[in-house]
Amino acid sequence: MPEHPNATIVRRGFEAFNAGDVATLSQLLAQDAVQHMPGHNVLSGDHKGVESILTMYGQMAELSGGTLSVELEQVYANDERVVTIYRGRAQRGGKTYDARHALVFRMRGEQAVDLEDISEDTTKDDEFWS
Repeated sequence: MPEHPNATIVRRGFEAFNAGDVATLSQLLAQDAVQHMPGHNVLSGDHKGVESILTMYGQMAELSGGTLSVELEQVYANDERVVTIYRGRAQRGGKTYDARHALVFRMRGEQAVDLEDISEDTTKDDEFWS
């Protein structure tokens, strides 16, 4: 069975994130997209608009010294939503980060318009990103 087109789009996004490919990410995120980040750390909250989201991604790269990577583990997709399970890994100031998250995308056409990041352990996120 062929993969749903929205699953393919999101896979491209994960590849672009790991490669630091801002041009591709800019194409895959709607101009009015919002990404919701969990916890109580410097990355937490609602990042509204593609520029704000890309700035937050840059901040993640900067804070982790470029070590952050995301490994896509599972993808479920339909015409409106994509649900992913991924593992994030990074190093920072002698700390190691290794955590699983769900990332839920609401799609409009071939772009993500709403991204909800759900952490398995927000305390771990806060300790690493604070």
